[in-house]
Amino acid sequence: MMGSRGTSAVLSRAARMRQKLQSSLEASALDIEDVSYQHAGHAAVKDNANETHFNIKVISPKFEGQSLVKRHRMVYDLLTDELNSGLHAISIVAKTPTESGS
Repeated sequence: MMGSRGTSAVLSRAARMRQKLQSSLEASALDIEDVSYQHAGHAAVKDNANETHFNIKVISPKFEGQSLVKRHRMVYDLLTDELNSGLHAISIVAKTPTESGS
């Protein structure tokens, strides 16, 4: 049986992003949509790479009192490794539980 270290290499980018965002932001809702197919052939996407473009919707109590820019920065900071290894673009909707009506 593999330990948690051995499994990270085989997880999809979406699964890795989900783990990072869920644990760090304590998200009450998290939706990650791979929209890479919409960008196939895009100049910045090399060698028909996949898992390059995502839409992320996250609801987190950690966003309370944070500006929209600060919320986006929190998400980008958590995904630095992914952005440095082929993730090209993310669209972020970041709300607090109060803002989402949750």
